[in-house]
Amino acid sequence: MRHPMRTSVVVGTRPEIIKMAPVYFALEKARLGPRLVHSGQHYDYEMSKVFFEELELPEPVAFLGVGSGLPGQQTGDAIIKFEREFSEREPDCVLVEGDTNTVLAATIAAMKKHIKVGHVEAGLRSYDLRMPEELNRRLTDHASDYLFAPTEESVKTLRKEGVWGKVFKTGNTVIDATVKYLPKAMKRDKVMWDVPWKNFALATFHRAENVDDPKTLEGIVRVLCECPLPVVLPLHPRTDLRLRERGLKSVLEMSKNVELLRPAGYLDMLLLMKNSSFVMTDSGGIQEEVCSPAMKKKVFVIRKSTERPEAVRAGYAKVLGTNSKSILRELRRFAENPRTSFKPCPYGKGDSGQRIASILKKNL
Repeated sequence: MRHPMRTSVVVGTRPEIIKMAPVYFALEKARLGPRLVHSGQHYDYEMSKVFFEELELPEPVAFLGVGSGLPGQQTGDAIIKFEREFSEREPDCVLVEGDTNTVLAATIAAMKKHIKVGHVEAGLRSYDLRMPEELNRRLTDHASDYLFAPTEESVKTLRKEGVWGKVFKTGNTVIDATVKYLPKAMKRDKVMWDVPWKNFALATFHRAENVDDPKTLEGIVRVLCECPLPVVLPLHPRTDLRLRERGLKSVLEMSKNVELLRPAGYLDMLLLMKNSSFVMTDSGGIQEEVCSPAMKKKVFVIRKSTERPEAVRAGYAKVLGTNSKSILRELRRFAENPRTSFKPCPYGKGDSGQRIASILKKNL
């Protein structure tokens, strides 16, 4: 008699937790035996555990404690720990999401054990090899058995590259999450007590190419201080550390145009996003979340490239680069005339988790 299905749902960062929550519940409903495995890539309580509580997810069956480190060291450590985990649990399938070192490590470990791998959010490309995420997502796509692409463009990218796995267009699970959890977030208002303005911009920054580069980081600080609308900035721990190292955190603390907040949980971030006039970010997930039918916000991408061109074409996102003068010029233009038109959400209607579970049910 065949054993009940077992599916390891791998997470390691808060975007992965958010985007895998709808998948977990859909797998549970389909009786595919989901088990959460946490690599520990984001090991700070407020960066991880609070998200499980807010999303009503169970505790992970395993916490691997990978932590931080040099990219190769972190990835290698994670491969060893995932291999041990998969040897003990013997899952039928391993699901990974996105493009972090956790994703690549779990994929390699599963592949070496001849375990099926499903990549949620497959086919994204920035074609910017300065970004470690670009390497991770490419390698993961070409090692996966099931590729769950969020858009038709992602599907075309995967087929053009000749991936070996089966490709499916599913939409993006982050839309599922915003549709499900925004009503819950709207019932909370505590985080808004810390925002002294009615009209404000929300900002988030954490990517290495921005916060680890001193010149770029200085430019971002200038943008925040001179933004035409006051700015609310929940501080990512990495960003906080870099600001302190460069003596720039005090500049933001003294600015009357910036309100620094502690790292925000998922529900608080949804509420801040919903109440903001616009968003500035280098986050990939936020570029998708603003497209949700429940959100519909303009986001200015403070990067030189994006792997979410669909959000740009639909009118939600605009890539501004990292030059502070040109960023401020665009922000002032938008503040003077904030009217914009949005096309329908390019990432689906909020049923991506169900689609993924249904596909696995038929193929495993």
